[in-house]
Amino acid sequence: MRAMNPAPPEKAPKNPNSPFCLRQMPPTEFRMYYNRGDIPCSIVHSAVSQTLNWRTDKSSLDLHHYLPLFFEGLRETQHPFSFIAEVGVRDLLEEAGQRVVPVIPQLILPIKKALETRDEGIICKTLRSVVLLLNADQLVGPALVPYFRQILPVLNVFYSKNVNIGDKVYYGQKKVLNIGDLIHDVLEMMEMKGGPDALINIRYMVPCYQSCMQ
Repeated sequence: MRAMNPAPPEKAPKNPNSPFCLRQMPPTEFRMYYNRGDIPCSIVHSAVSQTLNWRTDKSSLDLHHYLPLFFEGLRETQHPFSFIAEVGVRDLLEEAGQRVVPVIPQLILPIKKALETRDEGIICKTLRSVVLLLNADQLVGPALVPYFRQILPVLNVFYSKNVNIGDKVYYGQKKVLNIGDLIHDVLEMMEMKGGPDALINIRYMVPCYQSCMQ
C-alpha cells in the first residue's frame, strides 16, 4: 500500500506586489493520481542515474489523458512527483510524434499554471518540456502560436532577469547560466518553428524580443 504524500504547506509571499513573487500553488491532480496508484510508471534506481519504468507500452497510452496530467505535475517540487512528472513528459513526447498535435489545446492550461507560479525552478523545467514539445513534430510550432498570449506573459516578466540558476538548467549541450538566457533560447525556437505568424505574436507579448531570423 503506497503511503499517502500530503501536499506541502503553502508559502506566504514575501512581497506580494513584486512581479517575481511566488504564487500560491494548490495541490495537483498528478499527485492525487500518483498516490492512488494510477500513474503507469515508477522510478528505477541505478548506481549512476534514475529512470522510469513504464508498466504499459508508452505508444499505446492515451495522450489526451496522460500528457496533460504529466504537464500539470511540472508544478510539483517534491520528490518523487517532480522527477516523475518531468521525466514522464520527456518519455511520452519521445514516443508521441504527430499524435501530440491534437493534444496541444489540453496542454496550454497546465503550462500556463506552471509558469504563473513564478518559481524559477518550475519555470525552467516547464520550458525544458516546451522545447521537447516543439521538437516532437513539425506541426507543433504553428499549433502553439495561437496560445502565445496565454503562455508568454510570465516569460516577458523574467526575460530580462539576469539571475544565475547554476546547475538547474541544461539546454541541449549548452549550460544556461540565467533564466533570461533560457527564455531567449526558447523564444528563438518558437520563432523558428512557429511559421510566419510566430514573430509578431511573440513581440506582442515580449516587446523586447529581437528576431533571430532577420
